[in-house]
Amino acid sequence: MTDSSNNKRMDSASKIINASQQTIYNAFINPEALVSWLPPKGMEGHIHEFDARNGGVYRMSLTYLDPNHITKGKTSERADVVEGRFLEFIPNKQIVQLVKFETDDSAYAGEMIMTWTLTAEAIGTKVSIVCENVPEGIRKEDHDAGLKSTLENLALYTE
Repeated sequence: MTDSSNNKRMDSASKIINASQQTIYNAFINPEALVSWLPPKGMEGHIHEFDARNGGVYRMSLTYLDPNHITKGKTSERADVVEGRFLEFIPNKQIVQLVKFETDDSAYAGEMIMTWTLTAEAIGTKVSIVCENVPEGIRKEDHDAGLKSTLENLALYTE
């Protein structure tokens, strides 16, 4: 057995959003809100299951809008299906999730930890996301662009 802990990737992004911590936190725990801003540009989301509490699970699909998109989905040609579990909620401050993709491709397998931190700033809230154990099949430049797009969507939704 090989030790793969040395090649576990961590990606991160942050953005200051002109909204309160509570407004942003509420956008995470409401499934209709979450599915409206979480999908990166070029994708749409659908919530299948959502239980926003410690230990609660959720399942959502993210589908590419353009049938001729370049990037192949992780679950099917056009879609990523995500199963997640909420590991921790600190109201108005932090949400920690364990995320895995439904996939037959080992490059996208594994459990990624996503930590969203909300920090009060003079002009709003700094929203930071840290993704640990990013599956090797997710290209860093694609993930960085997706995280940035999601944060921009969150700002548009909450500001």
